[in-house]
Amino acid sequence: MSVRKTIFQYGYRRSADQDAAVAKRHPVVIVGAGPVGLTLAIDLAQRNIPVVLLDDADRIGEGSRAICFAKKTLEVFDRLGCAAPMVEKGVRWSVGRVFRHEREIYRFDLLPEGGHKMPAFVNLQQYYVEGFMVERVRELPLIDLRWRNRVAGIERQADGSIVTIETPEGPYRIEAEWLVACDGARSPTRTMLGLDFEGAVFDDQFLIADVKMTADFPVERWFWFEPHFHSGQSALLHKQPDDVWRIDLQLGRDADAEAEKRPEVVKSRVARMLGHEAFSLEWVSIYRFQCRRLERFIHDRVIFAGDSAHQVSPFGARGANSGVQDAENLGWKLAAVLEGRAGAALLASYDHERSAAADDNILNSTRATDFLAPQSAAEQILRNAVLDLARETGFAKKMVNSGRLSVPTAYRDSPLSTPDCEEWPGGVKPGAPVPDAPLQDLSGRRLFLSEALGPDFTLLHRANGEAKDLPENVRPIAIGDNHLDAEGLLVQRYALPEGGGVLIRPDGHVAARFKTLDRARLNGALRRAMGESR
Repeated sequence: MSVRKTIFQYGYRRSADQDAAVAKRHPVVIVGAGPVGLTLAIDLAQRNIPVVLLDDADRIGEGSRAICFAKKTLEVFDRLGCAAPMVEKGVRWSVGRVFRHEREIYRFDLLPEGGHKMPAFVNLQQYYVEGFMVERVRELPLIDLRWRNRVAGIERQADGSIVTIETPEGPYRIEAEWLVACDGARSPTRTMLGLDFEGAVFDDQFLIADVKMTADFPVERWFWFEPHFHSGQSALLHKQPDDVWRIDLQLGRDADAEAEKRPEVVKSRVARMLGHEAFSLEWVSIYRFQCRRLERFIHDRVIFAGDSAHQVSPFGARGANSGVQDAENLGWKLAAVLEGRAGAALLASYDHERSAAADDNILNSTRATDFLAPQSAAEQILRNAVLDLARETGFAKKMVNSGRLSVPTAYRDSPLSTPDCEEWPGGVKPGAPVPDAPLQDLSGRRLFLSEALGPDFTLLHRANGEAKDLPENVRPIAIGDNHLDAEGLLVQRYALPEGGGVLIRPDGHVAARFKTLDRARLNGALRRAMGESR
């Protein structure tokens, strides 16, 4: 049941390709204009790669869907030029509280320290996120966004794909040098290629109800195990903009999904939780946990990203966030291949790194599911013992799992990373995502490291003027030379010694670090980070 009506409507328009006598060839065709496809399209356009972006709908707003967008994802959106309205419209939060019955077990803060431009999380309905991204797309002439263009057929060839597209005015065909499927969990592209997921589908069912009401709850994530208003099950409460609140209620594996979605049944459950009926329903959905993925994300010239490549449970906000990070990982690599600056090995690292990220997300989602919905009496006894102990002991608090919140994956064994050749206590290891920190340029302007990173590689260093004549694809951030460590946090977070440096990839992960910076080692790390031989 969907209660909220469409809030963004876009019109179909005829494209020049529909009048072409011969199918035109495009470097990149993306299927699906959700957050993942929009991220990839904007990223590629900002790298001067033209993109055709296809979507079978012409509207945004059928339910809030994803609502929790993590710090790393917001930093990606900031680089793409669309984060500001999201942060302004969204609800910032970092604190969560977990209850057993009505008693608080513990609380957590996902970003207790300062010195970051973006908050730990922003809650914002997915239709707003997509709407702001479409506005950014309209500013970029290299993106051809075609609404009501449904992919109906794919003919794979050695150097690309021939794509048949259905429109209100009939079918047409185009050629894609690279076809990227960002078309969701039910991906038609995946079906056309005869591919399927591997993994598990869990039996327990959960109800999502977005309700509109005036309430004075704090801006925190509240999660209950076995609350009085929902006996024996779990519940979640989260704030969204526009006085809308997300409620998740565990229903159990035997629940009648169609009956549970009836408005009168949903309202009764929500009223028991809130203690009043002064609310209206915005959106209702029933789902089961799924922790599944494709074996491979790259199939010749067809690439999968986001939910078309992998699925995880909603608890932990890992779906949309991991999908956006898929797109960020893929964008710079695909651009480098199209420009002839890199070969197949760099693109293959997308599959290597994001498969590892999918496995990490699936592992965390599976563990959360097992804790939320124990599969046996023994598991139930163990879970309850942990909840009892968590009231008094720190070690048990760490075992409570109400959905580990999304964090970016560290690419621990990436072929693009140069391992440390010297002992380096602390700091950010190769493959890890880079933490933000405040900076100041020599004019006195305050900014953050996340804003100063280059579109290609960045060398963060304290080389005292020694890092000169850098390759043109490397932007220097020289502490004490062209930038100041505004609050001392950058050197601290990176454990950056005098004379040393950190090479940062275009997607904000560490490629290499050097206690003593020299040109030969830097060039070697750059070659490796571009997929060349070690």
